[in-house]
This record gives sequence, C-alpha cells and structure tokens, in this order.
Amino acid sequence: MAVIKELRGFTPRIGDNCFLAETAAIIGDVTMGDNCSIWYGTVLRGDVNTITIGNNVNIQDGAVVHTLYQRSKTIIGDNVSIGHNATIHGAIIEDSCLIGMGATVLDNAVVESGAIVAANALVTSGMRVESGFIYAGVPAKKIKEVSKEQQEEIIQRIANDYIMYASWYREDVKTEN
Repeated sequence: MAVIKELRGFTPRIGDNCFLAETAAIIGDVTMGDNCSIWYGTVLRGDVNTITIGNNVNIQDGAVVHTLYQRSKTIIGDNVSIGHNATIHGAIIEDSCLIGMGATVLDNAVVESGAIVAANALVTSGMRVESGFIYAGVPAKKIKEVSKEQQEEIIQRIANDYIMYASWYREDVKTEN
C-alpha cells in the first residue's frame, strides 16, 4: 500500500477509482480527483503548501510534485500525463497537457491547456508555456505547434492508456495450470 501520511493537520484526499502504487508517497495537503494513477517511486509532497490534482491524471514512476512554503502551490488540471522522473514544483499545469519524461516545471510557471513539454525540458520559474505548442530544451523554448492529431494521439491517448494500465493493477491475477 502507498504511503499516505497526514502532516500538519492535513490528510491527503484521494478521489474514486485511483491507483496508488505500493511505493508511492502522498503526504500532507494533497487533493486528488477521480481516475488518477500515481506510479512507483512517485512522491506528492504537500508538506509546505497545497497540491491539487484533477481527474484522469497520471503521474508516472519516479516523478516528484512539491511546492514552495507560502509562495507557490501546485495545481494540475484534468487529463494530464506527467512522465517518468519529471519534477513539478509549485507550478500550474492546465487541462490536457503532457509533461515529458525527465522534464522540470518550476515555481509559478504555467503550462496552458493542450501544451506539451518535451522530455528533459526545463520550464523556468514564472515561465508561461502557451496552449497548443510544444516546448523543448534547457531552458524550454517554443519549437512547434501541437497538431490536432498530436492532441488526440499523444495527449488524450496517453491519459486514456494510463487509466487502462491502472485497471490492470486492480484486477485479480488468475493463472491457469
């Protein structure tokens, strides 16, 4: 079972039909919507400020979500995928976004709806990632528009796939001899 820890009077609130991997840690002032999946080695540390997560969000293996004490909160919208080993620190990720593997999104940055932050990109503090564009690099820069096909094939498909993957972990495993 995942580590779910009350801290400073805050107990994490988990929505319906969520998968929490056994090695995930959800601490303090964290609110999560429905149909979310928090994968192995992921840490949601709401010890110093609020973390709010919408519906149908997947936060993949090894990711870290945190905030700044009294200076930034993390807000993640609906249908968001946060890739393996990504770091979200005190940022706003709006609806239907993809944050690539190893990407970092820092305090008071905003990733607008329908944007993609490429793998290993660095979105610096206070930066705004525009809706409908892909940002890549260190620091992240706008590189191209997200096509309608990319929105459906990448952003929506990954969010939906992770709902399916999480269901596999809730089913009883039966083997035939």
